[in-house]
Amino acid sequence: MKKKLENSLLFIWIVSLVATLGSLYFSEVRGYTPCELCWYQRILMYPIVLMTTIAYIQKNARIALTTAVFSVVGGFISLYHYGIQKIDFLSANAPSCGQVPCTGQYINWLGFITIPFLALTAFILIAITSFYMLKVLKGEK
Repeated sequence: MKKKLENSLLFIWIVSLVATLGSLYFSEVRGYTPCELCWYQRILMYPIVLMTTIAYIQKNARIALTTAVFSVVGGFISLYHYGIQKIDFLSANAPSCGQVPCTGQYINWLGFITIPFLALTAFILIAITSFYMLKVLKGEK
């Protein structure tokens, strides 16, 4: 496997691991109860760590399609979640989200960095890297 693809897999693994550990820190250490949309984002982020661990060991860059799909879907959920936290029109019409409201903001660093924003950033980084890997793989054929 080309070094570019191997480094890309490692990058995706690091980003997904940091995102996973961050979400566990917020819930298990800080005691923040995740809302329903947070759970959906976790459902899409956590497997990326496992998938890229196995893919890195196997030197299998074809996992890029799967990580791209997971990250794009997770990114749209994060973007929507961030929108209902920060855009008045969306937050006023936000659906009920279980015991914890999805409009709640446990953190609000610098006035715009919330937990969904952090997840969105990770999903975007993973998606960009996944699409780069797919381009490199297509060029090898």
